[in-house]
Amino acid sequence: MGEESVDRSEGFGERLLGLLLDRARVMPPQLIAPLVAEEVARIGGRDVSILLQDYAQEVLVPLPGRKLHVGQPQPVAGSPAGRAFLSADVVEVVQADGRVRMYLPLLDGSDQVGVMSLTLDTVGEDDRRLLRRLAGLVADMLVTKNAYTDQFFQARRREPMSVSAEIQWSLLPPLTMTVPQVEVAGILEPAYRVAGDSFDYALNDSILHAAVIDAIGHGLDAAAMATIAIGAYRHARRVFVSLAEKYAYMDEAISQQFGPDHFATAQLMHLNIATGELELVNAGHPAPLLIRDGRVVRQLESATTLPVGFGGEEHRIRRHVLQPGDRVLCYTDGIIEEHLTGGELFGEERLIRCVNRLGQEPSQGVRADLRKLSHTLKDERGGCTSDDATLFMIEWHGGAADHLAALD
Repeated sequence: MGEESVDRSEGFGERLLGLLLDRARVMPPQLIAPLVAEEVARIGGRDVSILLQDYAQEVLVPLPGRKLHVGQPQPVAGSPAGRAFLSADVVEVVQADGRVRMYLPLLDGSDQVGVMSLTLDTVGEDDRRLLRRLAGLVADMLVTKNAYTDQFFQARRREPMSVSAEIQWSLLPPLTMTVPQVEVAGILEPAYRVAGDSFDYALNDSILHAAVIDAIGHGLDAAAMATIAIGAYRHARRVFVSLAEKYAYMDEAISQQFGPDHFATAQLMHLNIATGELELVNAGHPAPLLIRDGRVVRQLESATTLPVGFGGEEHRIRRHVLQPGDRVLCYTDGIIEEHLTGGELFGEERLIRCVNRLGQEPSQGVRADLRKLSHTLKDERGGCTSDDATLFMIEWHGGAADHLAALD
């Protein structure tokens, strides 16, 4: 059957997506990607690839599998697949023979899972509509099936990973979240050896809860402390306690589980996404940076509370009010305490200069901008990350508190 006769109507698309969903429900994880390639062939698509981001956020790695086109990993920076991944938008490349290579972001909610690429002889609006919906379904299936297999993890891992890093990656929420009022993104370094750094967040009604953790030490000891700290934080958050009580829960958990010489620095935040009011507890952490119009305007200072684990320290809360478009950048001391050639510390001033320099360039969104900042900072440090280094960014847009307003 010639491609001109392929049915791409909305009714056909609904049947195709329904068939895919019905078949995928009981299908083993390793057969999901080949099933997608089979279904794409029904609309004339060929050379289907499923590309997943590696843990260092440097390349997009093809999933192996029958009926799949398995080529070389694609760099996140500078490739069509990378542009689709970073922009969360479809990229189309017309090839020399006139066919079109399409790169579709795989979005689980607002978190980018990877990219699906395929080739069509011609592309129309029916194709674009159907393939966008198909990409969304594929992303959901990959996330669901990921809980049942190590295959996707193994594809994303580009070098050996330490046990502590395995623990930390299993703790993390999605690396990005986007809703009309607020965006968040986080990144960990070194991706395959991180131990004591972690972050967490949750959006409950109009309050964004966020935490950044840096447990003292290295290896499994630090990973165990970070696990206890994040677990205590989540427990406190889910029983609806205040910001001060979250600190107390974490402090008690660390002090009871470990000795007096063990502690973790932390930043705990509540952001009202309707009003921009930010509450901050800074427990021994570097102060977050407030970025406005692409430049650091000040630190979000607060009276420093002792790190969690010392026991009994009275908390101190500082309140700030954000303006629409403001970004809050949290970072751990591994960013600024790296020693450069000659023994000089990297320092906060260099961090601020990097933020300001990149802020002069057009924004590609919080996740893409944070990734670029992370890689720029690593280059500025000569490629060295001898301690855990974490970046976590919040961008507040403001607007109606009702998330459904975006659907009107």
